[in-house]
Amino acid sequence: MTSETHVLGGSLEDRILGGLDAEQREVASTLSGPLCVLAGAGTGKTRAITHRIAYGVHSGVYSPQRLLAVTFTARAAAEMRSRLRDLGAGNVQARTFHAAALRQLQFFWPQAIGGTLPNLLDHKATMIAEAARRLRLSTDRASIRDLAAEIEWAKVSMLTPANYLENAQGRGTPGGFDLTAVARVFQSYEDVKTDRNVIDFEDVLLITVGILQEDPKVAATVREQYRHFVVDEYQDVSPLQQRLLELWLGDRDELCVVGDSSQTIYSFTGASPKHLLGFKNQFPEATVVKLVRDYRSTPQVVKLANELLGSRRSGGPAADAAWAKPLQLVAQRPGGPEPRFMECPDDEAEAAVVAGRIRELLDAGVQASEIAVLFRTNGQSEAYEQALASAGIGYQLRGGERFFARKEVRDAILQLRAATRAAAETAGEPLGQLVRDIVASLGYSDSAPHGGGALRERWESLAALVALADELAVNRGPEFTLAEFVNELQERSVAQHAPTVQGVTLASLHAAKGLEWDAVFLVGLSEGLMPISFADTPEAVDEERRLLYVGITRAREHLSLSWSTARTPGGRANRKPSRFLDGLRPDSVGSASARSRPVPRRKAAAPASCRVCGSMLATGAERKIGRCRQCPPSYEEQTFEALRQWRKDEASSAEVPAFVVFTDATLTAIAEARPASLEELATLAGVGPSKLEKYGEAVLAVLAEGGNGDGS
Repeated sequence: MTSETHVLGGSLEDRILGGLDAEQREVASTLSGPLCVLAGAGTGKTRAITHRIAYGVHSGVYSPQRLLAVTFTARAAAEMRSRLRDLGAGNVQARTFHAAALRQLQFFWPQAIGGTLPNLLDHKATMIAEAARRLRLSTDRASIRDLAAEIEWAKVSMLTPANYLENAQGRGTPGGFDLTAVARVFQSYEDVKTDRNVIDFEDVLLITVGILQEDPKVAATVREQYRHFVVDEYQDVSPLQQRLLELWLGDRDELCVVGDSSQTIYSFTGASPKHLLGFKNQFPEATVVKLVRDYRSTPQVVKLANELLGSRRSGGPAADAAWAKPLQLVAQRPGGPEPRFMECPDDEAEAAVVAGRIRELLDAGVQASEIAVLFRTNGQSEAYEQALASAGIGYQLRGGERFFARKEVRDAILQLRAATRAAAETAGEPLGQLVRDIVASLGYSDSAPHGGGALRERWESLAALVALADELAVNRGPEFTLAEFVNELQERSVAQHAPTVQGVTLASLHAAKGLEWDAVFLVGLSEGLMPISFADTPEAVDEERRLLYVGITRAREHLSLSWSTARTPGGRANRKPSRFLDGLRPDSVGSASARSRPVPRRKAAAPASCRVCGSMLATGAERKIGRCRQCPPSYEEQTFEALRQWRKDEASSAEVPAFVVFTDATLTAIAEARPASLEELATLAGVGPSKLEKYGEAVLAVLAEGGNGDGS
């Protein structure tokens, strides 16, 4: 191998390692494990690890069939495979944990268990609804969603219905149910799956772990097949995924992990950075490389990101070692504009200001696909959809997630596939031009149509396919064929790895992870939304700070941070800018007292005596309202009726009884307390995190619009 490497000599190093910086080059040239790469946002981690894999393959250290690269989304895996193909290492497997485990399970099931592998359940909702019905529990879509998330958390934490209750203390009331009821639903859900002979995505990992633990022959076969492992986004690994990785490894240490604890934003799904931060404890001899040179963002954006983390309460989860402290990014790009901070009178005005600023960027030459509006909850998108539509600006929700489901895209792929049969007749024609000719019949032209609407959206979809063809023709070379392009589209369709579409992206902060844009607008940065009101522990607030950090580091050049002081036009200006902006925004105080502002918490218990007459409260309803039945209500009739009408409409829309939305007692408590913010609403009995997220903004709007209570 030494002589081969010598023969390849500088040409191999120049081709694979030549464009890397010193730290990236150290990652790419360290071919034996264990290796831990602490990679900050925008520091080129994917570039470093794909070049490491390619260098190992081309130098003969790795057999491409014996290396497995795993990450957390099908899109990220598809991107990694695409880069490896460009580097001449297309035979390397890059998969999600689930995809890799499913392939193994399909192969080993007959010999390890026997029979046919059960069908895989795409969505849990139907099964959980059936499980709840068997227990005579009333559910709605929101509670089913919350129960599904809780069951997923339990399973990736390797809990069973039998030991869930003792290990889930402090998790609140998922779906509005106490933990005992959740444990019963969990068991009932498992029973329903058994009756229907189906397994879910978590079962794929659990069963694979079980087989590898119990069957030494299967374990030996897997370990013989895969000799080297690379794990991307290692800060997001769950206990179940970590256990599977350990079983894949056995007693070996040929492992490279890459991650950044400052980008841990999925702890609610069971993800934990403790494995990344404890890597040196598990492998004391591990090489640790830090990537801190930020090639994505301007110095102004990087400075803001560093300052945000610098003001955090602690070094982050489990950051107890010097090497695991939050990374301080070092900007490599030329200077750019300072981040903008904008305070607006209400949500509608904020959306209008953002749309106006986007129009300025478009007029200045920034592409619409290079602009994003990011928010904390999906419910915030509507105002920005309306504002952009009114301004004649095209947009796409949550990136290109549903790109391949669009009719024009499906039609284009069908035509491209049909054209591959006649491709010999067009030999020598550039791929990009060939694709242009084929999709022209569907409405594509070299210039965009005037105006917006469906015609413009259809053109943008087809233009994205043409641009992808041009890009791949450059990256893969002139021998890249139409048939290979169609195969690439099919692969991307499965992975939801959509090409870039010309339109402003509207996305939640969670959905923006792993993406980047020239211009980013972080909106709705007020207390109660950032941090979200139900982040009621220091750990939860710290994760909200990391979520904002992820948002800031999505921006390459233009960054805007905004908030509104009222929800609706003319409403009470009772909102405050996020505590995370203290010391960052102009004219704010960055003192220690501001940074350690107490976390809003729910009341420990409802009042035991009437707030009017002082007598003891006898019933739960009285304690929820805070007064006895003999004392008159203190709410305005107009306000209470507005709330009742809203609850009726909401229940009718969701096809659930009115009390499922809010009970009469809770509605009365809301009308009497007249909370002015999500934080105040969260303190009322009967308003849990799930209902706060689902109904909070709407309730505040009703209170603002349904009567001021002062006769005005």
